[in-house]
Amino acid sequence: MPSNGRGTVDASPDTLLTVRGLKVRFFLQEGVVHAVEDVDLDVHAGRTLGVIGESGCGKSVTAQAILRILPSPPGRIEAGAIQLWRRKDDRAGDVPLDLATLDATGSVIRAVRGNEIAMIFQEPMTSFGPMHTIGNQIEETILLHLPEVRRTEARERTVSLLEQMGIARPAAVADSYPHQMSGGMRQRAMIALALSCNPLLLIADEPTTALDVTVQAQILELLARLQAEYGMAILFITHDLGVIAEIADEVAVMYLGRVVERASVADLFDHPAHPYTRALLQSIPRIDSVEAERLTAIEGSVPDPFHVPAGCAYADRCGDFMPGRCDAAVPALAACAPDHHVRCFLYDQVPEADDGA
Repeated sequence: MPSNGRGTVDASPDTLLTVRGLKVRFFLQEGVVHAVEDVDLDVHAGRTLGVIGESGCGKSVTAQAILRILPSPPGRIEAGAIQLWRRKDDRAGDVPLDLATLDATGSVIRAVRGNEIAMIFQEPMTSFGPMHTIGNQIEETILLHLPEVRRTEARERTVSLLEQMGIARPAAVADSYPHQMSGGMRQRAMIALALSCNPLLLIADEPTTALDVTVQAQILELLARLQAEYGMAILFITHDLGVIAEIADEVAVMYLGRVVERASVADLFDHPAHPYTRALLQSIPRIDSVEAERLTAIEGSVPDPFHVPAGCAYADRCGDFMPGRCDAAVPALAACAPDHHVRCFLYDQVPEADDGA
C-alpha cells in the first residue's frame, strides 16, 4: 500500500488494520533481543490472515504489539506504525488510529482492547481469573465496553454467547469456575469472552495447540461460522500448516522476526517461493509416503536472537545459499508474482539497508 504523505497508507475499502515497519526490542541484562524486525501486515474485514513460523519467530510478539500488551519493561516498540481503520462509527475516510503511538495503559487503547480488537490466548487457564466464575468475567467485559447495557442484559448475553459456542447447559457453565471445565470448554468460553462486544478484529494466538484433533476441528469450524455471521477479520497465529490451510485466506510466513513470504493461502501451498516455506511444506507428513520413510527435517536451528547474523537469517540452513550475497545483506520483501511477496535473493531483490539487526 502506498503512503499518502501523512504517515499513513492509502487503504482499500475493506482494510481494517495495517502494520508498517514494526520493530520490537526486548532490553535484557544478557543483551538486546530483536524480536520483530520491519514487519508489514495487512488485515482485511471479513478475511483471515494466517501468521506461521517456528517458535520464537515473533508471531505472538507481533500480536502483543498490536494490542499494546508487551511486557514493559523489557519490551518496547522501537519503530513502525500500527494503524486501525475504525469504521464502527461510520466515519469513512478518517485518518486511522495509530496504536503504536498510544499510551499502553491509557484510556484510548483500553477502549480498543476487548471491544474493537479482541484476543484468544493459547492457554485460557491463564486468561481467566481463578477467583471468579466464567459468566462473571464475560459480563464484566460487556459492562466495561458497553455502558448502555444493564447487568441483567449482560447476563442474558453471556448465556447466549456460551450457547452459540456449542456449550451444553450454558447457564450452569456461566456459574462455573475455570478449573471446573475441560480444556475444550475453557477455550470455547475464551472465544465467547473475545466475541462479547462484537470486535472488528479477532486475534487468535495458537488457540488450538493444546487441544486434541477432534476439539481442534470443532474450534476451527466454530471460528469460521462466527466470522461468516459477524463479518469480523481474524489474525490467526499458529505453527500448524494444516490449520492454516483450513482457515486462512492470506498467509504471512515469519522467520526470526521478519516476514519472509506473503501470499494467498492457495498460492503459498501451490507455489511456495522462499526456501524456508518450501522446507516447512516438505516437512509435513504425507499419507501416501513410503512405509517407515523418515520425515524430512529442516537442518540446523534458528539463530540466537541475541546475536542475529548479518545478511539473511536463514542463510546457514538454506540449500540455495549463495556465499558473498546471502550472508552479506538482508534481501528486501519484493513481489515475485502478483500479490505474492518474498524476501530472498533467488528473485533478484534489492538488499535492504542493514541497521545492525
